[in-house]
Amino acid sequence: MKRNKKYLISTLLMVLTLSIGLLGCTKAKTEAEKPAQPAKSGETTKPVEKKDYNYYTAEQLKKSIETKEDIIILDIQVKEEYDKHHIKGAMPTYAYPVKSDEDKKKLENVLEKLEGSKPIVIVCPKGGGGAENTHKYLTEKNISKDRLYILEKGQAAWPYEELLEK
Repeated sequence: MKRNKKYLISTLLMVLTLSIGLLGCTKAKTEAEKPAQPAKSGETTKPVEKKDYNYYTAEQLKKSIETKEDIIILDIQVKEEYDKHHIKGAMPTYAYPVKSDEDKKKLENVLEKLEGSKPIVIVCPKGGGGAENTHKYLTEKNISKDRLYILEKGQAAWPYEELLEK
């Protein structure tokens, strides 16, 4: 009987120790670590932030277009892709991938149109490197990074056919 009691106590202590150890090793995600959720109908179109960039989801940009928010949609797709499909009202630059001096010169040509305080949503093929290169270039040209947003997943993931020009 004494032996069974010792065995039971030892087992309970091991289970307790393991439970505390496992719970201590996991941590709840803080609000900052949780993945951003796109705005739902009726919610604000406040952009999502990741890394050093601000992002607009397709749904947020659609709402901004439909409510006629005063924004600039800066499209950096190459001419062939832009001509195939682009978001209505987008300003073409054909600057993708914004790596060479020639690409940057194409952005230089529209800098004057980007002056002011309007938010600028950068549209590139997939919302990655080209948009980030554009963001970097524009901040180097003294455009506030607070005004710059990247369309999340780019033109390739744009689901709203009714807002495309072809």
